[in-house]
Amino acid sequence: MTDIEQKLARAEREAEAAMQEFAADYAAVAEHNFARVLDALRAHKISENHLTDSTGYGYGDVGRDTLEQVWAEVLGAESCLLRQQIVSGTHAISLALLGNIRPGEELLYVGSPYDTLQKIIGLQGEAPGSLLEMGGRYREIDVDFNHLDAAQIVAAIQPQTKILAFQRSRGYAWRPALALDELGVIVRAVKAAYPEVIVFVDNCYGEFVAEQEPLAFGADLIAGSLIKNPGGGIAPCGGYVAGRADLVERAACRLTAPGIGAEVGCSLTPQRVFYQGLFLAPLTVQEALCGAEYTAAFGKAMGFAVLPEVGAPRSDIVESIQFGSPELLIAFCRGIQKYSPVDSYVQPEPWDMPGYTDQVIMASGSFVSGSSIELSADAPIRPPYIAYFQGGLSRYHAKIAVSRTFRDMAAAGLL
Repeated sequence: MTDIEQKLARAEREAEAAMQEFAADYAAVAEHNFARVLDALRAHKISENHLTDSTGYGYGDVGRDTLEQVWAEVLGAESCLLRQQIVSGTHAISLALLGNIRPGEELLYVGSPYDTLQKIIGLQGEAPGSLLEMGGRYREIDVDFNHLDAAQIVAAIQPQTKILAFQRSRGYAWRPALALDELGVIVRAVKAAYPEVIVFVDNCYGEFVAEQEPLAFGADLIAGSLIKNPGGGIAPCGGYVAGRADLVERAACRLTAPGIGAEVGCSLTPQRVFYQGLFLAPLTVQEALCGAEYTAAFGKAMGFAVLPEVGAPRSDIVESIQFGSPELLIAFCRGIQKYSPVDSYVQPEPWDMPGYTDQVIMASGSFVSGSSIELSADAPIRPPYIAYFQGGLSRYHAKIAVSRTFRDMAAAGLL
């Protein structure tokens, strides 16, 4: 056996051991969250009548309206807007932010927002309808996500600040996901000094990772995508905005029209898949976390920097691997595509993806197009060439795909 073969075999053993070691912790969280979802469904007396579709304006769509009530209860929200018409997590975040800021009011971001949000704000390009074009203001706070300082954040708030925004997941940055306990400390400090400031959290990739969601830690408003965690790998589209009822209503008016809000919006796709996706979501997230643990241990054993480290606390489902070269990064993403159940024969290429400033490579051979609760890997093509690996309806898919991908990279002489 060659040196690289021995190294790969050792990485597989260490990754398997790490996955097994922490699986029980993820199972406990999943059981807690599964009980929360089950109890919410039972409390709202879901029946066959709720699982159908609707047409036209969607007036009186009991399945849609009740699903929003269920999801609000699970999230600990006063109200929830959950719609098939929300096309992505970015769209949901846009509704939450732009629906609640008037001209002259400020959006203050903790850290730099995710790439696609830069165009929503108006920092990149000249897309019509951006925050800045509509007369809003924007600033961001340069912070160290390893040691967030509540006093620094409070000091940055000014009289015109309307929304203080946090991104729970890491986006395309080499930083830890936002821990909810840490969020709670910051929110308490902010509310003590500025009770009227709206605290918004981009919750994408974070749902069901912990036993509670950001609203339980003082956030006023959150948003996310149904083709990530809360759709359980079954929901074919959609997104949500949840939190304080008045803020959700303003987001709903941004989605439809003032005076109409959440009253309309038909369910062309039967609601069955959304209810069942939510029912399975805690278990699906558990599988993704186990796969992330395997990936972290494998990457580290092969000599690459990983984040989170093996066994470190997680607040999202993403595992970052720093490859240091575009060749290794592209090869890894192509490998994840190769070992996907759909489009396994396709070779992804870096391309100018709408909303991003750098070329992006995306591997996602998923049953739902673009689903990132299904196994996927993506990355901007920029130093230090970090792959962002997430999802997996089964931990075994992550295990097989990662192991075989690294073996293929070794066979090609890249390792």
